[in-house]
Amino acid sequence: MRKLLLLTIVSSVLFSSCVSNKKYAEMENKYKQTNQELVDTKANLMKCLVEREKSEFKVTTLESRVADLQKDKAKGLEQVGDLTVLTKAASDNIKETLAQLSKKDEYIKHIRKALTAKDSLNLALAVNLKKVLKNGLDDEDIEINVEKTVVYISIADKLLFKSGSHVVSDRAKNVLGKVAQVIAAKPDVEVMVEGYTDSNPINTDCISDNWDLSVKRATSVVRVLQNDHKIDPKRLTAAGRSEYLPLDTNKTADGRAKNRRTRIVILPKLDQFFTILEEKQE
Repeated sequence: MRKLLLLTIVSSVLFSSCVSNKKYAEMENKYKQTNQELVDTKANLMKCLVEREKSEFKVTTLESRVADLQKDKAKGLEQVGDLTVLTKAASDNIKETLAQLSKKDEYIKHIRKALTAKDSLNLALAVNLKKVLKNGLDDEDIEINVEKTVVYISIADKLLFKSGSHVVSDRAKNVLGKVAQVIAAKPDVEVMVEGYTDSNPINTDCISDNWDLSVKRATSVVRVLQNDHKIDPKRLTAAGRSEYLPLDTNKTADGRAKNRRTRIVILPKLDQFFTILEEKQE
């Protein structure tokens, strides 16, 4: 009986011990599983926190970009407004400039037309003078040229004066009479008479130097045109050039002969021409 009781007690202890070990193992496994779940949960939490920070950074960045875009838009609208104002002002300026250019173009055409008329007039004067003066005169004694709006009549002094004199010869008065006919027929032109000498010095009781001689000769021609042929003195000018604008060398007799000359310049009235320049074109 005792043996049976002892066997029963030992069996109970052994059974109880086996049950405890099994439960312990189960609890240990559950602990490990729970601990792993905790680790996994912490990892997921950390991952979520990282993703959240990334999302918040992206949101902040997007908000900043949106704010910048809004600023750029406002600035762009302001610039568009300014550009619109500038464009309108530029357009108005361009229109005004084109209008002014158009007026200037008409003005230039007007001036060219006036100059063309003067050129035509002076060309006709030159042709008329050559026709009137050709009889009995050699080409070397008188030369007529047209340059732009001016007619030049260059007369050798041997036709007009004796050497060293400023008294107009009778033959010269005949020549000047023909020139006066053409000048009288064109009251809208002015006449300048220019005296030229060679470089040989002169000093007499009546003449101080070549300046004096050139002026006196020009003045003598002007007096013939005024007194003998009734050319309005308001249209006449006397000028002396002395020896300083030679046509040829003064070292030879032929060169000095070319340099001794009187030039009659027929030109449009400057006051009339300036009046044309001052006219406003509508």
